Formats: sequence, structure tokens, C-alpha cells
Amino acid sequence: MIEKKESLKEYKDRLDTALENDFLRTAMDNFAVAYRTSRRNAFSEMDVDAVIRDVAAVKADAVKNNEHLLDQFSKKAVENGIQVHMAETAKDANRIIAQIAEQTHSKKIVKSKSMTAEEIHLNQWLENEGIEVTETDLGEWIVQLRKEGPSHMVMPAIHLSRYQVADLFTDVTKVAQDAEIEKLVKVARRQLRKKYIEADMGITGANYVIAQTGTLGIATNEGNARLVSTLPRVHVALVGIDKLLPTIKEALTINRILPRNATGQAITSYVTWITGPSECKTAPEQKREMHIVFLDNGRKKMAQDPVFAQVLQCVRCGACANVCPVYRMVGGHQLGHIYIGAIGLITTYFFHGRQNAKHLVQNCTNCGACKAVCAGGIDLPKLIKEIHAKIQDEEGHPLKSLLLGKVLKNRKLFHTLLKTASIAQKPVTAGTPYLRHLPMIFSKEHNFRILPAITQKPFRDRFKTLYTPVKKPSCKIALFSGCVQDFVYPEQLEAAMKLFKQANVSVEFPFDQSCCGLPALMMGEKDAAKDVGLQNIKAFKKQGVDYIVTLCASCASHLKNHVPDLVKNYAPEDAAEFSEKVMVFSQFIRRIIGIDHIKPTTFPRKTAFHSPCHLCRGLGIANDPKKVIAQSGHDYIKTDEEETCCGFGGSFSANFPSVSKEILNKKLMDVENSGADLLVTECPGCVMQLRGGALKKNQKIDVRHISEIIQS
Repeated sequence: MIEKKESLKEYKDRLDTALENDFLRTAMDNFAVAYRTSRRNAFSEMDVDAVIRDVAAVKADAVKNNEHLLDQFSKKAVENGIQVHMAETAKDANRIIAQIAEQTHSKKIVKSKSMTAEEIHLNQWLENEGIEVTETDLGEWIVQLRKEGPSHMVMPAIHLSRYQVADLFTDVTKVAQDAEIEKLVKVARRQLRKKYIEADMGITGANYVIAQTGTLGIATNEGNARLVSTLPRVHVALVGIDKLLPTIKEALTINRILPRNATGQAITSYVTWITGPSECKTAPEQKREMHIVFLDNGRKKMAQDPVFAQVLQCVRCGACANVCPVYRMVGGHQLGHIYIGAIGLITTYFFHGRQNAKHLVQNCTNCGACKAVCAGGIDLPKLIKEIHAKIQDEEGHPLKSLLLGKVLKNRKLFHTLLKTASIAQKPVTAGTPYLRHLPMIFSKEHNFRILPAITQKPFRDRFKTLYTPVKKPSCKIALFSGCVQDFVYPEQLEAAMKLFKQANVSVEFPFDQSCCGLPALMMGEKDAAKDVGLQNIKAFKKQGVDYIVTLCASCASHLKNHVPDLVKNYAPEDAAEFSEKVMVFSQFIRRIIGIDHIKPTTFPRKTAFHSPCHLCRGLGIANDPKKVIAQSGHDYIKTDEEETCCGFGGSFSANFPSVSKEILNKKLMDVENSGADLLVTECPGCVMQLRGGALKKNQKIDVRHISEIIQS
């Protein structure tokens, strides 16, 4: 299948079209909210983290032993009367299945849901051979009739309303159809039943392939896979080699989490186990003819890759899409090529080429929600960034990311440019702390928030006047400012300095420190992020401090979680020591100096908290900032979207402002509905996004960094 090359502008236009689809937005939003509750209830009596670790270990071990498992299964399957085929490429798999159809005189085929079949464009291939192919999963049948691909791995037609389906069924049956769901299901049942009966061949996928017994396991909610595999005289199972497992024990381990993670169910309606062809009176030998086509399509190569092997731990639950803030806004057709969600941003590169992946991998806020729910324990955000860097290494780096990388690597140049910009911005600030109108380098679509001006005097130039020597300090820290607080919001750091003084903390400020490097990594400039990481390690190495404290959750998460990996071949021991000392502000207050130094305010306000993605998921910190808020005397109000991304994502909001705007609007509306008039967070990037959005919309929400509500 020839894929049309698409420009970034064309891709953004598609996103804008999706954002204008009110039904799609409502459906995605309702599902995202409902899924959180359903998943939480489904895992209420389980240690979900322990189960995920078990599944990840099972899948990782199976990936390592894939060739042995394939050989073991093939021998057992042949004993069971199954014909086994190996397809190295998508084309090979299509050709093999078409040949089976020709040899068995199969002209009509029914299929159960299979993402692997979507991966290889099987339907199109068979239809070009003159074969009638009918999807029998209700959602898959609907999108097939619409000539679309699935918008979700588990719920293919989630993007459609019952009224759209009723109109579609009216066109198909030539009879006006009611939009009542039960009636639509009956229409589908009547239409599909005759397809089962007339079919010569049934094609299924498989969730589990058991090497020990030569068994296929299929989990469904509609039971159509049982009809597809038992009514036609020929059954073909198309299966990726990554579905191989040693025994049924490992399959049942995965099956404990798969339905819970996919749809919030304890178990699917049907779990079918097939060990060899079943009885078939219409077949020549009274037995159904059964084939298994194993698909490689790059999986073996991926399994040998030390970075990307973990991709094969995916269990195809679709949870990474369920929690993705971008998917929630635009749906699966825009956040995927064939495979959707975070896993789709990665697999598209391997299965369908970098041309189809190059824009997708940039459409990620790096919020980490996908990693937090991944049943296979895959570090999805990291791999998305790896793919982004890989594509740029192969195709060439865009000028803007190259320039960013070069500037960040040269700290003196970077800081000089920022100081120069603080002077050059005066015509657009009119003496205010904000840009009154956007410079010409910004397009109108970026005008969804009011941006702050660069400060006239950065924190690094204020530090000496704020520094007070401490004779007998309670502890000694080095302050990592990050570029946003240093050059945009120095008042946040000044507020922290007052608390440090009250708590008798000795503070050092290494002047050779630079940006944490996360912006470079997000732009695909991995080498620049590595170089900046090494600079910061060197700047803090000789300070002799107990802790490295930062007021930016994003900086803290990057310094702790990413920098050691980036510099592992250069300064692994120094990086380990450096990252071990890094603490975020609220964590340092509560766990080291104690919250008693905070004086309660005499003017308490209803206060919502926006938990930065890199705080609650990157660092696993949830309660520390809330304890600080409580000690400050303000009235904390929990909001529904407290841990949902604000849409900033660094370069994400610059690359995809329309999507960023809608994610932001959802967040601000949630705060407004809570009745809170003060919104506190612990990331200057989130402050920039949330405060700028609230100001633009004239909402009476005062956005503050957590340091700014502390009285000491």
C-alpha cells in the first residue's frame, strides 16, 4: 500500500478538523472520565503495580526466548493438526493468506477483530484478489462499512454516535433504522449472521499463543471469534510472534490485567482456547482446516534492540490511549496511523515507516500518563522521545531544534540571549510583566494565553543580595533554578529563599548551571540534552551539599530520571550521585526541614492544586504539596482533573497550540467548577500555561507557584 506523504501543516489541519468535531470531543471526554473510575474499581482489590510487574516480567522473558517458543509451538501445533506458516513481512503474510484462500477455494471470508490484520492491510489485499471480506466485530464492521480504520485498539468505533451508525445502517439495509442501540445491534446481528453461514474461511487473531500445548487464546466481548473460528470450514489465525508464551500460566497472568486495563472489566465475556482444528461435517475429512500465520514484520529485529525490545511487551489493551490528554482531544485517527495511542507513536515507525511516524511522535505532551497505566510496564514516553531523535538523525534535524540544541549547549550564549531579549521585548510589554501582543515570530494560533515577559534582572543576578551565611545550618543545599524561574519567574525562587533562611538552611547557587536539558530532549536533540546534563553535573559536583533542591517538578524529574541515562557512557558515577541528591521543593520542605516553618495565612482561600505531570508520575509525589498547602492555612479543594496534564509540555504547546489550548481549557474549566479562586502548582511551565490561559479568558483564578503561598 502506497502511503501519501503528509506535511506537518497538513497533519495540523487534520488535528484542527478533529478539534472542531463536537461529538468526537464529547465522546472522548466522557470516555476518559468514565475510564478512570472503571479502572480504579476494577483494580480495587488488587495490587495493580505488582500485577504489572509480573506481566512485564512474563512478556520480557518471552521476548528473550521467542525463537525457542516459536520452535516449540510449531512442533506441537503440527502434532495437533495445524499448518504453521512464517511471514517475514506484511507482504508475505498477505500472500500466504491469499494462497490459502485460493487453495481452499475460499471466496467469502469473515474476520474477528485483529490489529495485526490492520497492520498488514489484509482486507485491502484480499479484496484486490476478488475475495469478499466481512468484519464481524460490531465496531470493526461499522468502520469497515465507513471505509475507516479503527480509532481504538479495543473500541474501534468509539468516535461515532448511535445516530451516525443508524444513518450508516439505513444506507446498508435500504430501510430506515432507529438510533436505539439495542435495535442497531439487532440489525447488525441479522446482517452478519448470514455472512457467518456463507463464509468459506474465518480469520482471527490471538491474544495468547501457548508454546507448551500449541494452543491459541482469544479474549472477546461479543463472541464473534468463536463463530469465525468454528462455522467456516477453514480457520486462519494471523498472529504476531510477540504473542508467544511458554504455558497457559503466563497467559492467565496477563488475562488478569488485560480486560481491567482495557475497559475496566474483571474479565471479558468470552475467553476461547483452541488447540487444533475442530470437527466440521462439511469438510472433506470431517475436520476444519486450520492454519496459523506467524508475522515477524520487524519484530525479531526489535527484540534484539536493547532500547526498543520492551515495545513487544505490549498486551494490546489500549490503555495508553485511554489516559492520553491528546487522544482525549482528537481521537485515534489523528493520534495514530494504524496502531493508536502512545504505543502507536512508537510502532508506526517500525511497522509503517518513519514517514508515517515523524509528525505523530511530536504530538506528545510527555505527561507520563501512558507509562503509569501500561500493562506491559513499557516506558512509553522515553521510547517516543527515542523515536523522535532517531527520525531526526535519519532525516536531518530541523533548523529550529538544531539552533536550540546549539544554544543550550553554550550556557554563556544562552544566558546572554535571554538577557538581550529582556531589553528587546520592551516594545511589546509596555512596562507590564506580560507580552501585550505576540511578536511576529508567533502565529495567531499561539494567542490562546498571555505570555510572561523575561525579567529585567534574573535570579542569578539577585542571589548575592538574597544570600545570608549560616553558621550552624540544619542542612546544606544547592539550588537548581531552571531557566524559566531564573529568567522569567525569579520571585518564585525569592519566596523559597525566605523559607530557607527561616529554616536555617545554607544555600549555594552554582553559577555554571544551565537549563536542565528537557527542552532539547523533547525537540529530539538527544546529544544536546546529554551535553547540558554533563555541564550541570560538573557545576554541582564540588558543592559538597546534602541536597540539590529545585522548584520545578519537570526539572527534578528530568535530572533524576533522564540525565543518568543520557550520560551513562560518560559520567555514570557522578550522575548517580547527582541525581540521588535532587529533590523537588515540597518534598524537601515536608521530608527534610519540616512544614512547621510555614506560618498559616490570615486570609485563607479556596485552593485547587494542579499536580504537574512530572511531579505525580515522574517523581511519584502526591501528598507533599498538599501538606504544604494545608500548613499554609488555605482550604484545599480536590478537583476532578487534578493530575491531568495542563497541555504545556514545553515544545508541545509551541508545535501544537490548538491542541494545547483545548487541554488547557478543560483544566481551567475544572478548576472554575470547583469554586476555587486560587490555583497552586509546582512547575513554572505549568504556571506559565495556566496563568496565561486564565488571564486570556478573564477567569478569576489566581495561579501561583507553591512557594508564593508560603509565609515564613
